[in-house]
Amino acid sequence: MSEAALSPDEAALLDRVQAPEGQGREILDAATREVIGRAPVQTVADLDDAIARAKAAQPGWEALGHQKRSDLLLQAADAIDARAEALARLLSREQGKPLNGPNARFELGACSAWLRATAATVLEPEVLVDDGETHAELHYKAIGVVGAIGPWNWPLMIAIWQIAPSLRMGNTVVVKPSEYTPLSVLAMISVMNEVLPPDVLIGVSGDREVGARLAAHPDVDKVMFTGSTATGRKIIESSAGNLARLTLELGGNDAGIVLPGTDPKAIAQDLFWGAFINTGQTCAALKRLYVHDSIYDDVVDALKEVAEQTPMGVGLSEDNVLGPLQNTQQFDIVNRLVDDAKARGARIVTGGAPAPELGELFYPITLIADATDGMAVVDEEQFGPVLPIVKYSDVEDAIASANRLDVGLGGSVWGPDRDEARKVAARIQSGTVWINSHGGVHPMIPFGGVKGSGYGLEFGVEGLKSVAVPQIING
Repeated sequence: MSEAALSPDEAALLDRVQAPEGQGREILDAATREVIGRAPVQTVADLDDAIARAKAAQPGWEALGHQKRSDLLLQAADAIDARAEALARLLSREQGKPLNGPNARFELGACSAWLRATAATVLEPEVLVDDGETHAELHYKAIGVVGAIGPWNWPLMIAIWQIAPSLRMGNTVVVKPSEYTPLSVLAMISVMNEVLPPDVLIGVSGDREVGARLAAHPDVDKVMFTGSTATGRKIIESSAGNLARLTLELGGNDAGIVLPGTDPKAIAQDLFWGAFINTGQTCAALKRLYVHDSIYDDVVDALKEVAEQTPMGVGLSEDNVLGPLQNTQQFDIVNRLVDDAKARGARIVTGGAPAPELGELFYPITLIADATDGMAVVDEEQFGPVLPIVKYSDVEDAIASANRLDVGLGGSVWGPDRDEARKVAARIQSGTVWINSHGGVHPMIPFGGVKGSGYGLEFGVEGLKSVAVPQIING
């Protein structure tokens, strides 16, 4: 029983949010498969009560004004920082990501950084016409109650991406965390609620029925969802009855294009982490790599060298920077895609089979060379530690391959000539295209997908607008 190994601070946080002994649903450590704690199993009735409380609290929260709300967001960031180590350790157990590297401690730092950046973002009324006869201004006001439905891969950071702008604009928020990672999210919410007024931010831990009700509830005015495209479509259907506004950050299958003349060793580290941050369990991770034939073998070799030097194991070990798959369902998807690639003649450069010596859900970094469009491992989102590498000889073909799928979250172009790379990037059909990097986000740079990767923008001024309703004052 891993509870015995919890630090006092972890145990105190867990006791705030977990179900009483003998109740709830057991949550397992992703790496060791030991029981961490018991997630509350709340019902649709519990959700209805939470939404009613949030709706009642919203006018008073909005009335505080932007400055007071921003001050409270800054205090919430301080509260998270004060408990960051305990939250990071709980996150590492529940999600599987290691403490170090771009993982659990990094995620907690991002949570407080995003709160502070959101608090500091200014959204002033915009004068549209002022010609002596007509004066028209564009203002943004709170929507009401925001329903936030989060994923299991970056459960705290993405929750903050939903919570911070919503609260900043005067909305109240009801959060439904993933069934796989509820404890760490509920713990973070409890820390934030040390400084926030009652019922401004409420977490509800439940199953898919609760999530469906949140999307369809008549008193929910905005739904923010990060997750699969299939679930996003269901949320669109569920929200139709109440015309809730939507921000959907859905699945991706990000392509990277390495242009001729690129130095493989110079880009290997950034390529590796673009693909394998959070052990590949990231929506905007690099998931298929197109490399010019003149440097193909050298890029494969450079990535292999990085992979072999990057330690994987239990996340609470200070030495590891790669962890397990978070759940059995995702492990099975990764295993199926790799097996299919092998059966179709692709070449396994590293990995290629589960690593039971590390634990039940560990799958090593797997580089797949000689992959081709049409293979399942290329056409489907792996969402794990697998990267198919495709050879091309004509850049036009690489661009066509990058654009051939019905997703468009991110993409990247790698090359020594930044102007040439930008020309290629402009032709990639994705919400963001990075040059000589992949997957980095910034609180002031809008982020969102196209095609089957969803719609709506997050972050910065555009992110504030997305959780508000416009009002024209004319006269």
